[in-house]
Amino acid sequence: MASGGGYGDSSQKIDYVFKVVLIGDSAVGKSQILARFARNEFSLDSKATIGVEFQTRTLVIQHKSVKAQIWDTAGQERYRAVTSAYYRGAVGAMLVYDITKRQSFDHIPRWLEELRGHADKNIVIILIGNKTDLEEQRAVPTEDAKEFAEKEGLFFLETSALEATNVENAFLTVLTEIFNIVNKKNLVAGGDQANGNPASLTGKRIIIPGPAQEIPAKSNMCCKS
Repeated sequence: MASGGGYGDSSQKIDYVFKVVLIGDSAVGKSQILARFARNEFSLDSKATIGVEFQTRTLVIQHKSVKAQIWDTAGQERYRAVTSAYYRGAVGAMLVYDITKRQSFDHIPRWLEELRGHADKNIVIILIGNKTDLEEQRAVPTEDAKEFAEKEGLFFLETSALEATNVENAFLTVLTEIFNIVNKKNLVAGGDQANGNPASLTGKRIIIPGPAQEIPAKSNMCCKS
């Protein structure tokens, strides 16, 4: 399994660079999820994201050093021109909605369609229901999201960036899955990484085993850890 750490530690050799994109409506907490993962922060007066920004964090997965490059974009329509560059080279995606805003969940199929239209068809995707700290205002039952995720072959977790619940878990789920796919691919390719360059996945084909990604076992699905 992966170990955490790596806030701003740039001295080590990087084995892999994985680009992961955050998508979903405005104000569902994408930037907060990113801040929690990249810097372990949460800001109560978060501003809307303008355009695109990304942050990195390095983790160790199965003794390899993996740099996660997490891209965050404004959900507003007027920034949609960034689309194709934003998705280019992405090997993972986090599709985020707010459990207290039904509309943000109802828009998920549209985001998924856009993602599948622009990204590599084998991209690893996790559906995230954020803001479980507002349970009493819940408008999206866990079952609805779980059913949708199973139908579409997505991983699924509910998170709270505020309480730091499941944020780490969500990123590790995606990054570990990408890592396993790449490693299987390297075994098949006879390990062409011998030249010592970090294996960036950009522009390479990734083969996902089986018809769909497995949904994590039920024990991980719960909103309260």
